[in-house]
Amino acid sequence: MKPETELTCAELVELVTDYLEGQLPEGDRRRFDEHLAICGDCRAYVEQMRLTIDAAERLPDPELSSELEQRLLDAFRGWRSPS
Repeated sequence: MKPETELTCAELVELVTDYLEGQLPEGDRRRFDEHLAICGDCRAYVEQMRLTIDAAERLPDPELSSELEQRLLDAFRGWRSPS
């Protein structure tokens, strides 16, 4: 990201995980916070992500059979998100 440009909503969505995990470099975090200060939709999105993560962390770990775990690993091996 270029520090001289404003963060767009699309960029914010791409960075939200790093933001919530405290992994953004200072300049990017400042741009993220500046965007949140002016964009209510993104503030709502970040809050929804926080709530989702909090809820997911309270779920018990699933108990998968080794066969099912292997099938899942095979299904996702080599999977790439669209760019």
